[in-house]
Amino acid sequence: MTTMTSPTIDQLRERARGQVITISDDGYEEARRVYNGMIDKRPAVVIRAVDVGDVMAGVDYARENGLDLSVRGGAHSVPGFGTCDDGVVIDLLQMNGVRVDPKQKTARAEGGTTWGGFNHATYPFGLATTGGIIGSTGIGGLTLGGGIGYLTRGFGLSLDNLLSADVVTADGSFKVASAKENEDLFWAIRGGGGNFGVVTSFEYRLHPVKDVVAGIFFYPIDKVREVLQFYRDYVAKAPEEMGLFPAFQIAPPLPFIKEEDHGKTFIAIISCWAGPMDKAEGEMAKLRGAAPIVAEMVAPMPYYVINGLFDALLPPGLQHYWKASFATELTDGAIAAHAEFGPQVPVVNSTMHIYPINGACHRVKPDATAWGHRDASFATVIAGMWPEPADNAKNTKWVKDYYKALEPHSQAGGYINFMAEDDQHRVQDNYGPHYDKLLSIKQKYDPGNLFHMNQNIKP
Repeated sequence: MTTMTSPTIDQLRERARGQVITISDDGYEEARRVYNGMIDKRPAVVIRAVDVGDVMAGVDYARENGLDLSVRGGAHSVPGFGTCDDGVVIDLLQMNGVRVDPKQKTARAEGGTTWGGFNHATYPFGLATTGGIIGSTGIGGLTLGGGIGYLTRGFGLSLDNLLSADVVTADGSFKVASAKENEDLFWAIRGGGGNFGVVTSFEYRLHPVKDVVAGIFFYPIDKVREVLQFYRDYVAKAPEEMGLFPAFQIAPPLPFIKEEDHGKTFIAIISCWAGPMDKAEGEMAKLRGAAPIVAEMVAPMPYYVINGLFDALLPPGLQHYWKASFATELTDGAIAAHAEFGPQVPVVNSTMHIYPINGACHRVKPDATAWGHRDASFATVIAGMWPEPADNAKNTKWVKDYYKALEPHSQAGGYINFMAEDDQHRVQDNYGPHYDKLLSIKQKYDPGNLFHMNQNIKP
């Protein structure tokens, strides 16, 4: 005999194979924790999914009980969308298998895989795809919102390399989204974020990349204008095998930086040459010419190693507050704003990066995916990250003031993966010209807005 009552925790435990952790269980404190130490939420239940069946059970449980639902991959969401108060968290981190098909040059990765895990799995085959720049970032959130990294100029965004995805939608059903089935869903998840369901696996196109040459160059802080003007001119014509971005960085105690420079603030260029090894030195020499060099590190390394170079600077538990913007060009006015606010970077963990999104990104038709910023050439993030909660007000102000100074030189929308919790009013601009189409697909697949813990498209 069936009943119409909402499922209980005991029934959820019977249905799920992975751990179902509630407030009274051992391990709850660890299970509720996310990457951003500023986020302190207490979900009613955390489901550590081990398979698609667990995800379906979690979706059904949240929907039938009318509870908030958060989906967590790498837990890197700056606004803390991977958790919620009194609701359901589906934690995918144990779903992290990667299967590489070297013949087809593809890889299928489960939804809880991190970029560190993905790159390590594809490396022995001499293959890679565009991922992020922090190894502990989840592939899911990054791909669904865009996916900017070292290989973007050569191979496009992460979502440009997505071939298919397995999705559990709001009604608890399983769908394959690709160019051949559920095409509208496939279009929407490539840029529409987590609005449409839980992606339990991603199939990517891979490219021949194994070892790369990393180049990290530190320049004097009074040379910001020269370095950013060099970067603007260089990246417009640079070979697409070169991925790079300028950054403000307080020098950590690294062996290639003189001891007396540790703790000082510099303007840096971080680069990754993914082309023929014998051509690397010629390109690195150009970067050396941007301004006088204070310190440099140029070295060949496996691609998965460069992807984790900053992980030690950014351990879980830091306070995070970020702002982001797109720009078609890096204007002199924008450079002046960077010269004013960049040198005020508060601690060694905080930074500002300007990622190039030209090259292969510009060869994708503007309406081919839901990502709404094909005309932009630069994606800027002001990433405020620091250890002490006591510094929250002061350091958040630095991020906001910096962002405001860049606003006249930026497009209306920003990159949803870099948005803060107080950016919901920008949602329409962030999704850009595709917002109305995304809205109609949201109404089809999630009319009740079960998936609203995100940069939300309200049906």
